[in-house]
Amino acid sequence: MSWFESFILGLVQGLTEFLPISSSAHLRLTAAFAGWHDPGAAFTAITQIGTETAVLIYFRKDIGRILSAWTRSLTDKAMRQDHDAQVGWLVIVGSIPIGVLGVTLKDQIEGPFRDLRLIATTLIVMGIVLGVADRLAARDEAGGRHRAVRERKTLRDLSVRDGLVYGMCQAMALIPGVSRSGATISGGLLMGYTRESAARYSFLLAIPAVLASGVYELKDATEGHVSWGPTIFATVVAFGVGYAVIAWFMKFITTKSFMPFVIYRIVLGLALYVLVGTDVLSPHAGESGD
Repeated sequence: MSWFESFILGLVQGLTEFLPISSSAHLRLTAAFAGWHDPGAAFTAITQIGTETAVLIYFRKDIGRILSAWTRSLTDKAMRQDHDAQVGWLVIVGSIPIGVLGVTLKDQIEGPFRDLRLIATTLIVMGIVLGVADRLAARDEAGGRHRAVRERKTLRDLSVRDGLVYGMCQAMALIPGVSRSGATISGGLLMGYTRESAARYSFLLAIPAVLASGVYELKDATEGHVSWGPTIFATVVAFGVGYAVIAWFMKFITTKSFMPFVIYRIVLGLALYVLVGTDVLSPHAGESGD
């Protein structure tokens, strides 16, 4: 991998990691359109450490408060009723599905799941799901002639059941094109949470899974399967761009809907179908040996 490739891929990672459009799909598509080799699941996992570092810094007050309460709850039974302590426990519980499936489906994630036809399908299907979830949220917030405004849930209402549903939604993002934030935000909206609460918990829930995945994949770098220099450079680029995107996105969703992302996903998925169907792109374009 050249330094230019690592810069572009780091830029793509930072731009798309927190938006509900799938960073893994965009890294895969960038390589395919540019005629580069697929950067692979290991590269994706390691560069995500950069974007998750941005999350740690941006949400540092929330994270510090949750960690403090959770740590105290280990020895103080009364603290287990504290909201922040409960969020800490639910983040751990919600991280189990993606951890188990990530290890179990490792070969599929690095192989068949990266087929461009599957990516096109997941882009469209999850785009539709996000659109429906966003529409339901908008309807609750706006009310109507025969419908009262319905108050949506916040993280104060987070339960064990909801935490597990969030975790299962996050696990779906192991398939490129689904989008970690897209799946968890959609799940949150369908469960009745506000856009801001769904997005905030999506980012918090991703921290253990992404950092664990990145550390796990570091062994590929030490075994020579990943170029150290370009990968570290891409990770730094992803961090800087990712931080800016988080700040923008959290402001955007307080007043805007997710429909621009829904339309983008569907259009991109359809375009990808056309390109693969007309043999402009091979479904395995950019893969090693292609």
